[in-house]
Amino acid sequence: MKVGILTGGGDCPGLNAVIRAVVRKGILHYGYAVLGIYEGWKGLLDGGRIMPLALRDASGILHRGGTILRSSRTNPLKVENGIEQIKNNLQKNEIDTIIAVGGEDTLGVAARLSSEGCNLVGVPKTIDNDVMGTERTFGFDTAINIAMEAIDRVHTTAEAHNRVMVVEVMGRHAGWIATEAGIAGGADIILIPEKTMYVDQVCEMIRRRHSRGKDFSIVVVAEGAKLRMNRENEKELQILRDRKLDAFGHVRLGGIGNELADLIEEATGYETRAIILGYIQRGGSPSAFDRVLATRFGVHAIDYVHRGEFGNMVALQGSKIVPYPLADVVDKIKTIDQELIDTAEVFFG
Repeated sequence: MKVGILTGGGDCPGLNAVIRAVVRKGILHYGYAVLGIYEGWKGLLDGGRIMPLALRDASGILHRGGTILRSSRTNPLKVENGIEQIKNNLQKNEIDTIIAVGGEDTLGVAARLSSEGCNLVGVPKTIDNDVMGTERTFGFDTAINIAMEAIDRVHTTAEAHNRVMVVEVMGRHAGWIATEAGIAGGADIILIPEKTMYVDQVCEMIRRRHSRGKDFSIVVVAEGAKLRMNRENEKELQILRDRKLDAFGHVRLGGIGNELADLIEEATGYETRAIILGYIQRGGSPSAFDRVLATRFGVHAIDYVHRGEFGNMVALQGSKIVPYPLADVVDKIKTIDQELIDTAEVFFG
């Protein structure tokens, strides 16, 4: 049996832990040959970035961020005859099964290939924690801890200078990072894609804090937050880093923190500064939780291969790792439930 493994989409703390688990259990327990497919789906399209992985290749990588297999946002579904090219390269390299590690875009391609008769197992990865079917994706815990530490640090500057500090975090479609990091860091206002907020509402909450003697405020905003000026002006503020689309049709977001900071300062007169965390959130070593979760995902993924449970993604539900159909992941986003939003709002203003 030859098992190929690839990592697609944005890099994420814990990817190397998955690779390590697949290689170790695949070779030592099942006697499989494990092939690393470099640069995600691009490696399978080109067919020239596929190399055997030995135990030594997966040694000493548990704590490392990024991915030793590298990654890309290549979308085979947008390439002419892309699916056929992948099938041909699988046959050429005698690869029996693919373990695809990625977010909703990478897993969407995996689901399509599965429907075309390829043997696939998915592993959910994204710091945004927005993949359907799993309570947690690895990388998320690391990201919220990084964001929380940043919020902790800007508290001292906010207090020392009587400032409003706006912290922009990742979260295109879902506000998991903003909400959980904001709660953990004691944010005064949290803005997310799941719930529309108005700039005048935000400013009123900040004024209310000042009226109680609180001379600083911390606002956490997800890059894809639904934000409007006021109830009379329903135009949404969505700040684009540029208008170019990636291979999966996504625009590049970023900068809503700066825009919001300017609007708050103009409306309230309070000195306001913005901090955009950006790629810092998904760089560096994974947390202990993410190392363990990624390892469990990798072990179960190779177990699914061994049992022939193809067309599934490994998923965390409760404390157990269970199979979840890849077909049910496609074109769906896991957003925050109302209970968590309600909890966060107790501490607004």
